[in-house]
Amino acid sequence: MPVNVLASRFEQSFDADIRSRFFRGLDFAGPEGDPGWFGPDSAVWYVHSHLPTLVLGLVSAAYIEGLDPSISWMGYDHSRIAERGDDGIPTGNIDIEGASVRLGHSISFFIGTAYGSTETAERLARTVRAMHHTIKGTRPDGLAYDADSPEWLRWNYATVVWGLATAHERYHRRPLRGADLECYYAEFVRIGEALGGTDLPATKKEVADCLESYLPKLAITPIKAFGTGPNLRDSQAKPWEPGSTFMDWAARDMLPEWAQRLALYQPPNALRLRMRRYSLWLAVNGLYEATGPIKEFREAKARVAAGTRPPVLSTAPTAPDPVLTRDQIEAAV
Repeated sequence: MPVNVLASRFEQSFDADIRSRFFRGLDFAGPEGDPGWFGPDSAVWYVHSHLPTLVLGLVSAAYIEGLDPSISWMGYDHSRIAERGDDGIPTGNIDIEGASVRLGHSISFFIGTAYGSTETAERLARTVRAMHHTIKGTRPDGLAYDADSPEWLRWNYATVVWGLATAHERYHRRPLRGADLECYYAEFVRIGEALGGTDLPATKKEVADCLESYLPKLAITPIKAFGTGPNLRDSQAKPWEPGSTFMDWAARDMLPEWAQRLALYQPPNALRLRMRRYSLWLAVNGLYEATGPIKEFREAKARVAAGTRPPVLSTAPTAPDPVLTRDQIEAAV
């Protein structure tokens, strides 16, 4: 397929499936000179410009995030990822459309906070914080969960930066290494702080240590077991969609070794593993080379072409958020 045809089809698909649904009201073209939270010379701009590895990283981050039983029950009780019957009771299966909606919102958030104007990034952060404020409940074992818990925010932050950085290292054609990659970990703290996180790990080692420190609290819940490994063999999801056997393999293959054992991941033999990883590397980089960075990245570059002013000093919330219902939050998105 000619490159220009592939690029055109990708742009049309992205516009129909993601941009028109999840990028509404986000400003990337102005105001002139606004660097947003990071600016054009940042590691975040470089890493997030490769959309295929960004998506892989988000899928892998969501996998490790769900190893926390509280996260599993938060999703089961509050998100659309859990398929529900006519009676509203979860069936134990993944709702493919619900999972796709969550991924779409995640893509818009991490593109918007990277390349959007300062106001756009702040708006996205306020929306996510508002949603977190509504997620509180009790697990079947009697333990309470709260999406505003500092412990949960730290865990969630570590899973996301780890997933995005790991996918970048493994599948980007020209990945950042060494000190350059450490810049990404350090810069990403701004996103975690904007969501209310404190005492966040800021280096690759700190993130890895943070994740492993949660191991005594982690477990495979029935919810997690129903949506992974052999239980996905009859999945109707396309290979590149959440809930497919291929994306499940890609996510578990990027887990830390201790998490792979917890998730009962059995890698194929060394030759087949190399072939699988190389095939995925070829696919994601072939797509990127054909399409290039998405429109939002190009608009942001044009916005700062004549120079930038310094970014805001801190992204941490400075005042309490208004109390909103889930319906009010979704109506505003």
